[in-house]
Amino acid sequence: MNPEFMSTLDYMEKEKGIKRDQMLEAIQLALLTAARKAVGPANDLQVSIDPRTGKIKATAKLKVVDRVRIPHDEIQLSKAREMKPSALLGELLEIEVTPKDFGRIAAQVFKQSMNQTIRGIERTMIFTEFKDRADSIVTGTVRRFEKSDVVVDLGKFEALMPKSERVPTEEYQSGERIRAYVVSVENTARGPEIVLSRSHPNFVKKLFELEVGELIDGTVQVKAIAREPGYRTKIAVWSDNDKVDPVGACVGIRGSRVKNIVRELNNEKIDLIKWSPNPREFVVEALKPAKLKSVDLNETEKRIKVHVDSENLKLAIGIRGRNARLASRLMGWEIDIEEEIITIESMEDKLTHVADTLVARLSIDMALASQLVHIGFTSVEVIAEADEKDLQEALPELPLEMIQKIRAEALKALIPA
Repeated sequence: MNPEFMSTLDYMEKEKGIKRDQMLEAIQLALLTAARKAVGPANDLQVSIDPRTGKIKATAKLKVVDRVRIPHDEIQLSKAREMKPSALLGELLEIEVTPKDFGRIAAQVFKQSMNQTIRGIERTMIFTEFKDRADSIVTGTVRRFEKSDVVVDLGKFEALMPKSERVPTEEYQSGERIRAYVVSVENTARGPEIVLSRSHPNFVKKLFELEVGELIDGTVQVKAIAREPGYRTKIAVWSDNDKVDPVGACVGIRGSRVKNIVRELNNEKIDLIKWSPNPREFVVEALKPAKLKSVDLNETEKRIKVHVDSENLKLAIGIRGRNARLASRLMGWEIDIEEEIITIESMEDKLTHVADTLVARLSIDMALASQLVHIGFTSVEVIAEADEKDLQEALPELPLEMIQKIRAEALKALIPA
């Protein structure tokens, strides 16, 4: 057993990072249970393992007596002095009681308990090392798939990225290196479990913290974030320092900072927005690139109604409603988007309307009324004020009697009833 035992200890210490002392202590407890069965009742039975050679020894403390009455608790004086010449009656003497076949027993116990012992130690190590690493980013290798969940190798430990925490537009390959956000380190009945995510909104936030020093020192703050993984993220940023442009700080020179994050997110669109405590100002920023015509607030119901023209309606709503939905999540308000319908009356419509009025008031047909309107006689008042000569010059094809009749009807129409 010794070579196997020692090589196993070496492997676990180098590859798994489990300290040899921890493994020896756990294995000694398992061997002590086995020794109690093999040796039987013994006073203060102990099992020790030499950490260099792997030699196992069982000892018990026996009382030195003249005549042995209880074999597992006592030793005769003559035998005691063979081991220790100065032994005295009544003295407790530590005696090796290792059974002859204990090596075989120990090997069997070692194999049975090693996996369980190692799992227990690993669980403790995982929880100790990762309990303070929730809400941070780690890098690992895709190891295998369990249905739609991804098992990620973090070096000494494995973590799980459930289907619900995957990005729907991403495909992962075994052996691929990925970065992910540590959602939680849960101490379950099966032991500690590291839960990772690439779809969590805070994954984007933490990526920005890695790129933007102003977020770490507090010069710039992330006030709100809303995300539809794989498609689009909106982030509202703010700075108490008037000299600092929070959006510019996150974008970086020539977009260098935000480009690195977009690359990590496989070209997911990112909207950086300047946060405002004023909902009117905030909604204008949140719905960009759309331009709004008007904003109505209902602060009691936390509801905003915005009006946009037809050109900006699609931009405000976004593909499959994504822009409006993310803006609503970002603000924490319900947003209703309505198209502003502007009725523009054409010149032709106006002329037709005037002609209709002349038809009704002067008892003439539509063709004549339209002719009058197009040459400048656009109202009953204008016709009444014109003299017959002006009307004859404007309408040379009309008989004088007809012109006189039209002018008479106009003057009559102006007389109050």
